[in-house]
Amino acid sequence: MKKKYISIFAGLMLGLTSCVNTFLDLDPLDQRTDAIYFKKAEDFKNYSASFYGQLLGWRTPYGSFSIYNFMDASTDLAANFMASSDVGRGTIMVPTNDDRWTKCYNYIRTVNILLQKAEDYSGDKSEIAQYIAEAYFFRAYNMFMLLKTFGGVPIVTTVMDTDSPELMAPRNSRYEVTDQILADLTKAIPDLPIEQSIPAEEKGRVSQWAAKAFKARVLLYEATWRKYNGTSTDFEGSKGPEKDQINEFLDEAILLSEDVINNGGYRIWNQNSNGSIPNQSSYYLFNLEDAGSNPAGLTKESNNEFILYGVYDVVLRPGNINLSHTVGQMYPSRKMIDMYLCKDGLPIEYSTLFQGYHNTGDEYKNRDYRLKNYTNQGNDITSGSVKLTTGLPGYGCSKFYSYNYPDYRREKEESANYPVLRLAEVYLNYAEACYERYGEVTNAQLDGINELRSRGGVASLTNEFIADCQSKGYEMDMLSEIRRERAVELYMEGFRFDDLKRWGIAESALNASRCGMVVGGDGYETEFMTSDGTIKKDSDGNDMYKPGTYPWGVEKVKTGEGELTCVVISSKSNHTFQKKHYLWPIPQKQIELNPNLKQNPGY
Repeated sequence: MKKKYISIFAGLMLGLTSCVNTFLDLDPLDQRTDAIYFKKAEDFKNYSASFYGQLLGWRTPYGSFSIYNFMDASTDLAANFMASSDVGRGTIMVPTNDDRWTKCYNYIRTVNILLQKAEDYSGDKSEIAQYIAEAYFFRAYNMFMLLKTFGGVPIVTTVMDTDSPELMAPRNSRYEVTDQILADLTKAIPDLPIEQSIPAEEKGRVSQWAAKAFKARVLLYEATWRKYNGTSTDFEGSKGPEKDQINEFLDEAILLSEDVINNGGYRIWNQNSNGSIPNQSSYYLFNLEDAGSNPAGLTKESNNEFILYGVYDVVLRPGNINLSHTVGQMYPSRKMIDMYLCKDGLPIEYSTLFQGYHNTGDEYKNRDYRLKNYTNQGNDITSGSVKLTTGLPGYGCSKFYSYNYPDYRREKEESANYPVLRLAEVYLNYAEACYERYGEVTNAQLDGINELRSRGGVASLTNEFIADCQSKGYEMDMLSEIRRERAVELYMEGFRFDDLKRWGIAESALNASRCGMVVGGDGYETEFMTSDGTIKKDSDGNDMYKPGTYPWGVEKVKTGEGELTCVVISSKSNHTFQKKHYLWPIPQKQIELNPNLKQNPGY
């Protein structure tokens, strides 16, 4: 198995080792390199390999913005504030520089170099068609990062020099940027290989299915942004769309998703029946390396769920970040823990299976397997990793946490592939796009989501199920349940901030307190406190709960058993998220260099 992945790196990762230094920071392309490269198809292949360092992953391509900035830390799903506290609290300030702006435009330049050189290629253009297609894909990939971060930005499709007039161009609108992204992806798709034809030594390169799935992601993102936000985030003077394109975008997102689902050959990684890792697929999927990465001896080759991914290897390209230690401290919030359903498919406030919060571990019983797999560092409840101690909310995060850490993998050695895009997201995008387009979704269109629920040990979501729940007076609807599935399945994969914003609900979600465990008192007894508020003692005679260690005290919040008293990790008094924070400000240095750039509203 190892030999195959070494061969992958010998080919694909050539660009991420030698080529990255030769090309990625090359500005401008000097004459010597110009004379050597782009003379034969192999040159285009090697050059395009350097693009893969632009993919989001453990070695983030955005400089000062680590991978933790792109997880869900500081959203409403996390109780602590680590990498993205400025977003989560609404304290974004105008920066001097922003590596997302600088790096994305540097990467777009490298892509444009290949496209420019391809125009002058004297050989058979079909020999380099795949690499031209990869260039279009990565230009779209970087433009989408800019769109999500800043909204409308200058569109750059040429290799600029220091005196190019485009350097002083004004911002294009978000609608023009979206059109450019979609146009590039449309150009890319036909000349990319299908996954099934990519040789083993080149697995990890972009396939047609990856480009189609990514385009569906863009279409759903922009359609819902326009549906729920309209032009409220546009900068002054921004040119609005001639038509809203919402239904048009949703229609194409549906068709593309169906194509990937039906023809891509990808499968949900479900190893729940494996006696060595029973019902733990959602944990081990995200730390697959070699046979030592899990008790079942499974390797990366068993994973056919990842459609586009950053390729890592403990020898050739280790993750090189203190991953397990850090994600273990990204504590899920009370809201996040309570979002997971019981096995009967019902929310905890309605299910008779829910065991409450009286004893540590009760709330994990009869629940979605993902709750335990994502939030308990892969251990049994009895191991004590669910606890309430000084400054901690009571829960840990186990997604991406290495098996048997630090014995199997020490810090900075974790090297599982990073899931840029996986089949689970395609299923979720598909169901959401169907509902947003037609105001309903068929049971067949929910099949993908129900595969995810099946892996989680949860009953299927159907129209009949929702109708039955509503007949009983339960406050449930199909769109909310689709969004719930998205939150619990994609937890920590960096979607939550963008989802809250494109749905237009970020203010209400992010301005609430982030809470931890239920502590008891006020009529509800737990192992920490009696119902009358008396703090219990542990076996050593120490207080089980020390209120003074939580500077924001406690707060009564909605839980699965009504309003209960929970510890507050970050008070709502700290949160002032506003509509202007849906986009980041343009870096001040860029405005100084180009006064024609209009700042985003509110900054």
